[in-house]
Amino acid sequence: MLIEVRWHGRGGQGIVTVSRLLAYAALMDGKYVQAFPEFGPERRGAPVTGYTRISDEPIVIHSQIYNPHIVVVVDPTLIGSVDVTKGLVPGGLMIIHSERSPEEVKKSLGVTDAKVYTVNAMRIALDILGRPIYNTAMLGALLKAAPLASMDSMAKVILERFPGAIGEKNVAVIKRAYEEAVGV
Repeated sequence: MLIEVRWHGRGGQGIVTVSRLLAYAALMDGKYVQAFPEFGPERRGAPVTGYTRISDEPIVIHSQIYNPHIVVVVDPTLIGSVDVTKGLVPGGLMIIHSERSPEEVKKSLGVTDAKVYTVNAMRIALDILGRPIYNTAMLGALLKAAPLASMDSMAKVILERFPGAIGEKNVAVIKRAYEEAVGV
């Protein structure tokens, strides 16, 4: 099994962090992993892409991900300005931060041969964190759609990266997003 994940967001939204958190959790579960960003001289707010590879076998590929199995769109304002569906494998999976239903998003993206999950990550982040920081909510939605790492490992990684109350709140964000994500 080799699963390749592409993350879409903007500078300052924690795309690099979230791609690495997923990799660390999968590593704790005994998987082989890679996590890396793609950006140039971008600034806060500019489009950023992150990548995560997870495998049961050692990973010998050392390139950008061109045909992801999973695409996670952390910032929905990128839809329309960035081709977030580019290269998605047939039967792939998309996890989108959106208030809209997965059916609506799937139709608007024009994808027919992919599963689409949506979650209102902003609302969850505001409810629990009190701030519009919703990258970790997208981890919860991803874990529901594709269990690439265990929830226990993800919680451990989050608590190591964000000690104390902020870590506990981020674990709560992930768990709530896991519960609220819906797919078609």
